Parts: sequence; structure tokens; C-alpha cells
Amino acid sequence: MIMTTTVALFLMAINALTMLVFYQDKASAIAGERRVRESDLLTLAFIGGTPGAFLARHLFRHKTRKEPFSTHLMVIAVVQIGALIGWFLL
Repeated sequence: MIMTTTVALFLMAINALTMLVFYQDKASAIAGERRVRESDLLTLAFIGGTPGAFLARHLFRHKTRKEPFSTHLMVIAVVQIGALIGWFLL
């Protein structure tokens, strides 16, 4: 029970952070300021922020057509979904 709560809190926090960083990157892009590295955005997705990344892309219309970023984010999502399916099947 404690493990489930901890994981849920972590996922909520990492997704909120991911959305915030995507928003900051979008604001920096508009202002012509220094940007967040794509590798940092993808790392946030990789460690659990994938839903937040996809939601932020939609809400802020940010990095929606950027390649290879979009492909890398999609690969991360597919691997995570595969891992979840594998976890529940075992």
C-alpha cells in the first residue's frame, strides 16, 4: 500500500514537473531565450513523465512537429507501455 502511494505520488510529481519544463521551454522559445535541451525533456519523459509530455505538447503546442524529438518521445512511450503490459502479465 505504501509502495503504491509512493509510486503514485512520484508519477504525479514527475508529470507536473515535465509539464512545467515544457511550458518553460515554450516560453523561452517565444522570448528568444536559452532553451531546455531536448535530451532533458526526453529524460523527464523516460523517468515517468511521458503522459505529462504528451499533454504539454498538446496544451502548449510545443514540439509537435519536431523530429527526431517526436519519434524519440513515441519510442519511449511504446517501451513504457510494453513494460507495463509485461509487468501485469507476469
